[in-house]
Amino acid sequence: MNLLAALAVKPWLPQPPDPGRDAPRAPAAAVGLRVLLGVIAMLFALFAIALLVRARLPDWQALPWPATLWLNTGLLAASSVALQFASGAARRGQDRGLRGALAAAAALALGFLAGQGWVWAQFVAAGHFVASHPAASFFYLLTGLHGLHLAGGLVALGWAAAGLAREGPGERSARRVALCATYWHFLFAVWLVLFALLASSPGTLVALGSAVGMHGH
Repeated sequence: MNLLAALAVKPWLPQPPDPGRDAPRAPAAAVGLRVLLGVIAMLFALFAIALLVRARLPDWQALPWPATLWLNTGLLAASSVALQFASGAARRGQDRGLRGALAAAAALALGFLAGQGWVWAQFVAAGHFVASHPAASFFYLLTGLHGLHLAGGLVALGWAAAGLAREGPGERSARRVALCATYWHFLFAVWLVLFALLASSPGTLVALGSAVGMHGH
């Protein structure tokens, strides 16, 4: 009966397309990146909530705000722009522009990390240690965690550059660079949120906490 049923379908004739079978699927790497970004977003969101809760206590104090942090923000923004340019060059198969943009993005990101290290050194020189007060603790925690994620992104960027050197421009290289660009844009957005929180006065943080439903101390 199974054979007769199979013959009744007439498999030797062209079959109509199966929408479920032939529908394009997102590459596994893209799906994995979305999951990763969701996890990272939740992690930073939890720390942001913890900061807003802690800032309501009377021992919270404003941090000095080095001008270097503005420069660092500009470096990270430029790195994100360079990776977006690299992604476009990869799609167009522009080998020279792609390699130059990848190198610029990596150099700018390294500059951002070096600048963050310099800010840490400035904080230590001014007597703001991890255990000095809660605001300093959150500053080191959040900037350090963000820096670690960016360092991980540099490893992925190196993987994309190695693939480009091995295979040359093509669809695979374009996908790798596009994933790196998405990750970079996400980390830049995270940094802007962290920058705004860490630069806010205690009164602003309390008002923000109240706006999102936090009450009490």
